[in-house]
Amino acid sequence: MALLSLPSPPSFSPYCVSISFSSWRQSSVAVSTAHHPIRFLPVAAAITTRHHQQSIPIDKSSLIVAETASEDQLWAAACLRVRSFYDFQASSYGIQDHKMYLAEREFEALKERIAGKREGFKKVSCINATLPFSKLSNSADDLCASCKFTDNGEDRVVVGTLDLNQCLWLPEEIAGTKPEGIEADFARAYLSNVCVARELHRNGLGYEIVMKSKIVAQEWGITDLYVHVAVDNEPAKNLYMKSGFLHENDEPAWQARFLDRPRRILLWVGLPCTNEL
Repeated sequence: MALLSLPSPPSFSPYCVSISFSSWRQSSVAVSTAHHPIRFLPVAAAITTRHHQQSIPIDKSSLIVAETASEDQLWAAACLRVRSFYDFQASSYGIQDHKMYLAEREFEALKERIAGKREGFKKVSCINATLPFSKLSNSADDLCASCKFTDNGEDRVVVGTLDLNQCLWLPEEIAGTKPEGIEADFARAYLSNVCVARELHRNGLGYEIVMKSKIVAQEWGITDLYVHVAVDNEPAKNLYMKSGFLHENDEPAWQARFLDRPRRILLWVGLPCTNEL
């Protein structure tokens, strides 16, 4: 899937993510951009935060997990990421404008990556889990308002999202070691921006999008798939372990301190290659 004839994105502010929300400084310390206080959440924040909120059970018979097929859906995914990876103070002045600003930045960055305009990335795909608007509108009003899109005349909501990145490494992250040699240029990929709407945790949506990413990666000819996760993020680690990932490496403590974020571990899973490169 590719989005063609896309405009070049504007320049990014220091606090807007150009590759992955999870690759920037996501400490629990509040910062301020353009006079709008926001709080960066840890890696896979959508899996680890707000455990006190009751999860809404869903009917997965109408769930669709697929690569993004339209800019409308891509915008909804960008909105879910802002909603998931930033903790906004509701009383802050102009916070809705700032949410829109962040969503627009992520939307443009996503289009750039998918269009193949980002140096160092061979291929990028945004994979989303979506549900019909009618199934959620009575129980998750804010989610429906923020992350709705239209597909073939049907209103749907992006409830989970991630990026699959075919590349040798992600910026500011430790790199995988498999495969070695010239094959690594084509056969290594990373997951990033993995998140699920907080109202719908514990419905298996994270597992669904990760498993779909493995299928797409195999179709690309990927043999080695990686993901980074905070060392103390047990729910996210359990999700990836359930999906077949194994521990490969640890981020040096000095690097985590320098980037002002929780230390990461690198997880790996091998995939059978289904395509000839």
